[in-house]
Amino acid sequence: MLKKEVKMQESCKNVYITTPIYYVNDVAHIGHAYTTIIADMLARYTRLIGHETFFLTGTDEHGQKIAQSAEARGKTPKEYADEISGKFKTLWDDFDITYNKFIRTTDVEHKAGVQKAFETMFNKGDIYKGEYEGFYCVSCETFFTEKQLVDEQFCPDCGRPTSIVKEESYFFKLSKYEDKLIKWYEENEDCILPRSKKNEIVNFVKGGLKDLSISRTSFDWGVKLPESMNEPKHVMYVWLDALMNYITALGYGTDNKNMNFWPANVQLVGKDILRFHAIYWPAFLMSLELPLPKHIAAHGWWTRDGEKMSKSKGNVVNPKEVADAYGLDAFRYFMLREVPFGQDGDFSQKALIDRINSDLGNDLGNLLNRISGMSGKYFDYKVSSVDVEKFHKKELDEVNEILASVEKYIFNMQINRYLEEIWKVLTIANKAINDYEPWNLMKDGKTAEAMALVALITNIMAKVALLLDSVMPEKIKLIAKSLGMNIDTTTYNKLIKNQELLADTVITKVDQLFPRIEEILLEQPPVSDETKAECETKKVAKVAKVTELKEEDDNLITIDQFFQTTLKIGTIVEAEEVPKSAKLLKLQVDLGEGRNRQILAGIKEYYKAEELVGTQACVVANLKPAKLMGMLSEGMLMAAKDENGLSLLRPEAPKKSGTKIS
Repeated sequence: MLKKEVKMQESCKNVYITTPIYYVNDVAHIGHAYTTIIADMLARYTRLIGHETFFLTGTDEHGQKIAQSAEARGKTPKEYADEISGKFKTLWDDFDITYNKFIRTTDVEHKAGVQKAFETMFNKGDIYKGEYEGFYCVSCETFFTEKQLVDEQFCPDCGRPTSIVKEESYFFKLSKYEDKLIKWYEENEDCILPRSKKNEIVNFVKGGLKDLSISRTSFDWGVKLPESMNEPKHVMYVWLDALMNYITALGYGTDNKNMNFWPANVQLVGKDILRFHAIYWPAFLMSLELPLPKHIAAHGWWTRDGEKMSKSKGNVVNPKEVADAYGLDAFRYFMLREVPFGQDGDFSQKALIDRINSDLGNDLGNLLNRISGMSGKYFDYKVSSVDVEKFHKKELDEVNEILASVEKYIFNMQINRYLEEIWKVLTIANKAINDYEPWNLMKDGKTAEAMALVALITNIMAKVALLLDSVMPEKIKLIAKSLGMNIDTTTYNKLIKNQELLADTVITKVDQLFPRIEEILLEQPPVSDETKAECETKKVAKVAKVTELKEEDDNLITIDQFFQTTLKIGTIVEAEEVPKSAKLLKLQVDLGEGRNRQILAGIKEYYKAEELVGTQACVVANLKPAKLMGMLSEGMLMAAKDENGLSLLRPEAPKKSGTKIS
């Protein structure tokens, strides 16, 4: 299926990517940023590989909830919508989001397109007039049956009270399309991603669909029905109005200017609005006799430090504040890498800092520094790829094999996997430096081999830069400048598609890409009493569980308990005896953190200090620092001891400093 999917994307000339249009009841939060960053990443990537791409985002501005919010603030609905919509657009511009159109449902062209769609469906016989009575949630702009309510009163989605609404209404014959929807789901395996979400939708539809009320008379902040209907008191249901934006933005109902981009390739939504997009929207399109989208992709929600975000708790993540504090590209990378698409994610500054220091600082940024350092020291910054294949065909083949397979993860919304695979390539590069030791090659007069190694690393960085441009565009500009290359379709085709190498180039030094961050940069929100109580309960339960395990299972532990210990490969760079101690050696150990850790190890009777320098060992890296003989020890070496003595635990082959043991 993956191969089939990639082939479909490669053959597609036009690519259309959409975010949901964001409801203007409040300013943008991290969930909005997440959706938009994913869409921007997809759009940048498809443009890079040569597709004509149209990227749409915008705001949803009609409905009773907006009218009520505006009234509460002493503004007209349009004034209020202008204010909030403007804040969304400003944020996306600050984030350099590369949308082709920012649509507003108050746009004249959008209203005309929606009215055209309503008229078309009415003339087809898919819309009829009736009367509706049901439980209505103003917050969700949705009707529910009595069976769906919680405690006979509350909305099953948001938990707010519903009210009984009875009014004249036009209805869309949703029930007519039940079988057609099921057929579409069955014939298009990946029409809804992740597939687990598709199963939920299929089961819902198989439970039976009722016709959908699509107009209101109890308020007037919305799109009026077409003049031909002669129904001035009716406005369209906000979800009919909103969903149509995906085609009105392309000119449907007006000039049809960009309708050649339809159907959409990827329509991104949050899981809370999947039902509207995976049931109502395709049914509307079937009625209009338009093709259905290729993929409707639903992502999960975000919490903060394990806690649900809310204004009352004061823990809502402001994406602009995070980007300003830690850097926009680092924020983008974290959002795309941290959580598999479709699953809920948790934002914490600690997790973000870990990604910046480890993935971006140590793996990516430090590799660029090594290229600059080696090329400058040995070759006056001049790099030639002439002998790379001669000396490093094995590494090149391995890199090219990985990079040839990463695209499938993008088009199947597995962006975290896409990044994981790219980081495997960075590992190959760093390992090659450690394995071939260019400093020794130069010492031995093997200049051609040293140049080939530096060129190998330079080419790996160039290929990685092309594939990370959609993720971290500003930092990749700096990498491209350093390597003397262009980030464009021509270079992509050469280095990635055709698996060629860079021409001779001159390396330019650039500032450190990702300086190490030692402490959190934003003030932490207060922890609520509810969360404190929950943590205490979990702590007590955990202690009880461990005690039970000790008593009943001979000290067996769970996999979660095991992973509470962080084990890493450390390189011992300095070693000396501790005066007045019969057992202790004082070691400086590199764990890939940008600084060495001091570790005091009781191994003096088994190892001489000088024989440890340059060797590697397994280190417990998350122990609390302790003082031994007045000196700080920041970790512990792992060893095994029996009647034959003590031996340090070491990797079978050299590994990059800081490599995690699992």
